[in-house]
Amino acid sequence: MLFVPGQQPTWVPKALRARPDAIILDLEDAVAESAKASARESVAASIREYAHNDEGVDIWVRPNSLESPNVGFDLAAAIQPGLTGLVLPKLSSRDDVVRYDALTTHFELKNGVQAGTIEFVASLETAQGMARCEEIASAPRVVCLIGATARDADTGRALKFRWSLEGLETLYIRSRILLAARAAGHQYAVCGMWQDIHDLDGLRTFANLQRDLGYDGQTLIHPSHVAPVHEVYTPSAEEIEFYQGMIDAFEQAAATGAGSVDYRGQHIDTAHMQTARAIVASAGRARH
Repeated sequence: MLFVPGQQPTWVPKALRARPDAIILDLEDAVAESAKASARESVAASIREYAHNDEGVDIWVRPNSLESPNVGFDLAAAIQPGLTGLVLPKLSSRDDVVRYDALTTHFELKNGVQAGTIEFVASLETAQGMARCEEIASAPRVVCLIGATARDADTGRALKFRWSLEGLETLYIRSRILLAARAAGHQYAVCGMWQDIHDLDGLRTFANLQRDLGYDGQTLIHPSHVAPVHEVYTPSAEEIEFYQGMIDAFEQAAATGAGSVDYRGQHIDTAHMQTARAIVASAGRARH
C-alpha cells in the first residue's frame, strides 16, 4: 500500500504505474495544516479520475484523526463511488472505529455510495490502540490491521523504543497485532513502512523479516519500493514448484487411499497439503 501525499495529485499517475496493490491518498501527516482544504479537493478529484484505473490499483484515503477538526470534511470529500476504504489513524479503542463507522455511513448515504461498502484498515500507532488490537480487529468494517513500527514515528515516540533493523524491540507488538488479525479472520495483515528511500537492500531485509513473521505486505512511501516488496512477498518460482509438487504427491497418495506421503524426505499429510494449496493460490493472486 503506497502512500501519496494528498496535496500532490500529479504524483498519483506515477504511483499507479509502479503497480502497488493499493495507493493511500494521505490527508493526515503528509499534509500541512495550511494545505488541508486544498488537499481534500485534490484527493476528491483523484478518486473521481483514477478509481477505475487500468492497473487495477485500489484507492484508499487516510483522513485526519477523530480529534482533528478536519475529519468530517475529509470524509465528506473522500467517501464517493470508487473509493475502496479508509486507513484510520491513531486509534485508541474500538469506540474510535465505531465513531468512524457512524460518520462513514452518513457520508455513504449522502454521497451515493452503497451503505457498508467502504472498508477500514486500522493503523495501530498509539500505545492504547496496540494494547487493544484484538477489539479493534473485530470492530465494524475493519478488514486489516497495520502494525506501524517505523523508525522515529508515532509508535516509537509512544513506546520510547530504540529502533533496530532486526526489530526485537517491536517483535512482541508485531506478533500480537498479527495474531489479532488472523484471529479476526482478516485475509491480510500489513506491517509498517521502511522509511529510508534509497536503501533498497535494507528494505528487502526488513520486508523478509516481516514476511518470515507472517505478514502479507507493508505500507510504502516511494514508488521505487513497490517492486522489491512485491518480490519479497510473492512466492518465488522455486517455492511454487516445491508446493505444487507437494500437492501432486499428496493427491497421488490419496488416490490410493493413503492419508500421508513421504515428499522429498518430509512426512506430509492433509494439514501440509492445505498449506501448500494456500501458498500456490496466493501466488496466483499476486501474479494476476
